[in-house]
Amino acid sequence: MSSKVDEALGYEQARDELIEVVRRLEAGGTTLEESLALWERGEELAKVCRRWLEGARARLDAALAQDEAVAEE
Repeated sequence: MSSKVDEALGYEQARDELIEVVRRLEAGGTTLEESLALWERGEELAKVCRRWLEGARARLDAALAQDEAVAEE
């Protein structure tokens, strides 16, 4: 279900939708088909969040490495 729309989601948007998906799954009352669709959507949203967090970690690591290089000069 990964799409260009998912790729355009910001971290907060994906996180908020993921929270709603989890809430709906925990509440129960959905059919098996609905539960599977929610779970699949949750997996895609988790991937979006993971990509954002990995990107943020890479930016932080690069900034820290640059700071260390400047400090060593």
